[in-house]
Amino acid sequence: MSKHSHHHGPAEFSRAFAIGIALNLGFVIVEAAYGWKVGSLALLADAGHNLSDVAGLMLAWIASLASGRLPDQRHTYGWQRASILAAFANAVLLLVAMGSLLWEAGHRLQVPAPVDGITVMVVAAIGVLVNGATAALFLAGSKSDMNIRGAFLHMAGDALVSLGVVASGALYLRTGWTWLDPATSMAVALVIIFATWGLFRGALHLLFDGVPESVVLAEVDALLRALPGVTDAHDLHVWAMSTTDIALTAHLVMPAGHPGDAFLERIRQELHDRFHITHPTIQIELEALDQGCANGHGP
Repeated sequence: MSKHSHHHGPAEFSRAFAIGIALNLGFVIVEAAYGWKVGSLALLADAGHNLSDVAGLMLAWIASLASGRLPDQRHTYGWQRASILAAFANAVLLLVAMGSLLWEAGHRLQVPAPVDGITVMVVAAIGVLVNGATAALFLAGSKSDMNIRGAFLHMAGDALVSLGVVASGALYLRTGWTWLDPATSMAVALVIIFATWGLFRGALHLLFDGVPESVVLAEVDALLRALPGVTDAHDLHVWAMSTTDIALTAHLVMPAGHPGDAFLERIRQELHDRFHITHPTIQIELEALDQGCANGHGP
């Protein structure tokens, strides 16, 4: 017998995605044009990264919409996993973009070239505003939704890159050091790679049905075994259906018989409140049934 708490679909961020994509696409055109005009690698690299972020935002938006689709006979959970795939793809996209930036900056560092510091600073300052404002649109959902967190990290990372470009432009005007432009690009890229690595690992973990961070499996097992009338718990599985929904299945051995719906409702509420599990499925057994799992927690 199962008991489910249905909280399908992520928070509504369609407006944020639309605004973010429009702002960043417009800024990419401006930044690339001026970067090419003044010969600034930092501006050109940031424009390329912003273009990858436009693609990342579109990917996250599509995944957000897809994860809200209702289940059907072919997809009984709907398309919720799309949000996990988008978070993973966004992390990979960001890591590749920063890797490319490091590679190009390394070459430019060997043969530094003069740039128009004033133009670099003005264009990059606009980027700080555009990217910062876009990141703010996703701040609220970044703590609870990995897909939204991916979009937030992209925009916050862009704001940081642009801020670094402003700083390097100011220092260049003061000192005339031509190596500042590529060196700043390298430093900022390393910071963003470090910040993105957690998103990459977390999304990859969920793709392989890993237990979400909010769940300590041993504590879930202890909770189920401590319930009145339960003599054993086995075949316990916990995985992420999406970046916001967590599912659980478990078998409870209760020799005295089925305890009723109130018992299942109590389990559902405790699992939700303590571990944010939204889709629990509990099977009541009079005696333990072997389901082929290697141990009590699952395969």
